[in-house]
Amino acid sequence: MQRRINKVAVLGAGIMGSRIALHFANIGCRVLLLDMVPREPNEAEKAKGLDTSSPLVRNRIVQELFAAAAKGSPSPVYSKESVSRVELGNFDDDMHKIKGVDWVIEVVVERLDIKKLIYEKVEAHRKEGTLVTSNTSGIPIHLMSEGRSEDFQKNFCGTHFFNPPRYLRLLEIIPGPKTNPKIIDFLMHYGDLYLGKQTVLCKDTPAFIANRLGIYAMVQTIRAAEEMGLTVEEVDKLTGPVVGRPKSGTFRLSDVVGLDTTVNVCNNLKGILKTDESVEAFDLPPIMAKLMEKKWLGDKTGQGFYKKIKEKGQSVILALDFDSMEYRPSEKAQFATLNTTKGIDVLADRFAPLMAGKDKAGAFYRKTLTDSFKYASNRIPEIADELFRVDDAIKAGFGWELGLFETADAVGVKEFVKIAEEEGNKPAQWVYDMLAAGNASFYKLEDGKKLYYDIPNGAYKVIPGRESFIVLDNIRKTNVVWKNAGSSIFDLGDGILGIEFQSKMNTLGAEVIEGLNKSYDLAEKDFRGLVIGNDSPQAFSAGANLAMLFMFAIEQEWDEISMMIEQFQKTMMRARYSSIPVVSAPHSLALGGGCEINLHADKIVAAAETYMGLVEVGVGVIPGGGGTKEMALRCSDMYQPGDSELNILQNAFMNIAQAKVSTSAQEAMDMNYLIKGRDQIVLNRSRLLAEAKQSAIELSENGYTMPVKRTDIKVQGKAGIALFKAGIKAMRLGNYISDHDSLIAEKLAYVISGGDLSYAQNVSEDYLLELEREAFVSLCGERKTMERMQGLLSGGKPPRN
Repeated sequence: MQRRINKVAVLGAGIMGSRIALHFANIGCRVLLLDMVPREPNEAEKAKGLDTSSPLVRNRIVQELFAAAAKGSPSPVYSKESVSRVELGNFDDDMHKIKGVDWVIEVVVERLDIKKLIYEKVEAHRKEGTLVTSNTSGIPIHLMSEGRSEDFQKNFCGTHFFNPPRYLRLLEIIPGPKTNPKIIDFLMHYGDLYLGKQTVLCKDTPAFIANRLGIYAMVQTIRAAEEMGLTVEEVDKLTGPVVGRPKSGTFRLSDVVGLDTTVNVCNNLKGILKTDESVEAFDLPPIMAKLMEKKWLGDKTGQGFYKKIKEKGQSVILALDFDSMEYRPSEKAQFATLNTTKGIDVLADRFAPLMAGKDKAGAFYRKTLTDSFKYASNRIPEIADELFRVDDAIKAGFGWELGLFETADAVGVKEFVKIAEEEGNKPAQWVYDMLAAGNASFYKLEDGKKLYYDIPNGAYKVIPGRESFIVLDNIRKTNVVWKNAGSSIFDLGDGILGIEFQSKMNTLGAEVIEGLNKSYDLAEKDFRGLVIGNDSPQAFSAGANLAMLFMFAIEQEWDEISMMIEQFQKTMMRARYSSIPVVSAPHSLALGGGCEINLHADKIVAAAETYMGLVEVGVGVIPGGGGTKEMALRCSDMYQPGDSELNILQNAFMNIAQAKVSTSAQEAMDMNYLIKGRDQIVLNRSRLLAEAKQSAIELSENGYTMPVKRTDIKVQGKAGIALFKAGIKAMRLGNYISDHDSLIAEKLAYVISGGDLSYAQNVSEDYLLELEREAFVSLCGERKTMERMQGLLSGGKPPRN
């Protein structure tokens, strides 16, 4: 049977239930979201004469929970349209509607008795073959399906999303004893392709994979901090981006999640685990027990390991002192060991010097990393048969860039094991067997594919499900055809070339511009298409590198700035006006110049989580790489007879003037940065480059011909300028913007309206580019623009002068 998911029922509208419902709505599914009927009306309802027979009362719980989730931050929706796809109801009145859905997901409270009551109602109404899954984070799957019909059990399993489900990529799939294997195959594929998840097949064991290992690592890290006398700031610095983990580190993460959540998992595991040699690790460290006693649980109680207060109108972050149990001003953490890694951009290359450190930082890494590694090695085959599933789960569930086995590979397994032994953290016997057999790593590359060490067979195998992925690190040693300090050009196969930016935050400096032009030249000569993209976890591109521009501005080298901007514009324009199709593959941040290169591509294949915007006004200039020109062009293309053309243009003007950044690729499409019907949104970031390559092939095979430069761009002239100036003046009089903001906005209005023309008329791209360049250069001569650039370059935020 060809299974399709068009409508989903989510049972339970709490934080997770509502957010899961909204994520299915994000991908276009219709969703039925149900929750309990209140026992009685509240005071406001009683005052209106309502009782429990009123639909307003009966659906109050689901409506309130869903409304709170939809307004949450970070936003759970790609666009406002997602909210309209969710139908609300309650268990008593609307459970019969599940007969019309393709998938029922239970997300009620973590109590087996309550879940079983819900399943009885589900079984009474579901049609045969309907998927039924639970979002449980730890209740055994086999216990939940006991007593249900054969068809229910065949179509039942665990589907454990991580919070927030839009952003955290992990989806654990846990079969029950009677789950049809085809159902598991379907969910592994569907979660990957349609939900954008890293799907991980788990065994039905306590806390599955990610929470079992992640909670262990968190508790042991807190224990190590207490034993070693490290502060909360020091540990968060050591367990943050320097090791490829989120900025929240350990203690800030605990405050966000809620200490009680971690403690509940620990207590549950202690009660369930019978054969775990490290079960005592789930005993609470003293500091966690003290905080629980004081009910200092983190953000939900206003204080935890950190506390935010207001002082003289400013927010001040305080940190908990473990000895005094009092809060003190947060301090910047510094370690000599961390200084040794400052020039190391490749994450994997940092771990050897970090673990070799002679200070507390080095000792901390040796203790905690080898301890987590030992625990993970001993969990195979208990929680998973393959080691790559362990790494996948911890990375996708907790936002780590490297898994535990990948970390050992980064140091060298033999050396890592030696350190582990010195720390008293001897790993499982299978690790020694692997080394004794002459296998020196857990992963290796072969023909551009990443292979993992398969423990039962003692051989390396290709990681299943990723055969079609393009991972640049996997082909870096074999497929690079040209490189410089800021970029690399790859042969992606099938006649398609790819360029990767490699500067800090992939900013567009001289080396990247040189690389882009070289990629156009090579592609036009010997290939049939070009993909602009990368695998960076931080940014597609955070924009132009301002250092050289700032230096020229300080030295008042206006001709140099004009030439530099002209070269930048030409490089952006070549993305559209080349003899081969150019496809861009943005993800995460695509700002300023990083947005402009996308605007000029023949097609954009964007990750769903793409945050795109023309943000140049923040540093005192207007978009100067063709961005202003391009938005005037796109507005012109949107004009239809009877439209208010000035309103259309005003939307584009406001997006640039307010430096608005899309909160998703879908919103970028709504803002006209992506073009509906032409551009593509990819849910799973891991598939992005492969999808972009396929688009380049299709454009080529469909007879791609280089377009002709546009001369038919309708601009509004004086009418547009007058409209915008009136708005700018009102904003200034209301003190919403500064004098310098007003100046920038007026320059933007002039360019996007096509200059001081007497009436609306058609102009060329080159005409608009010249206006754009002149405005950009003139703003570079303003002292307040230079102050903004200096603020950004010095590592802070540009002043709002």
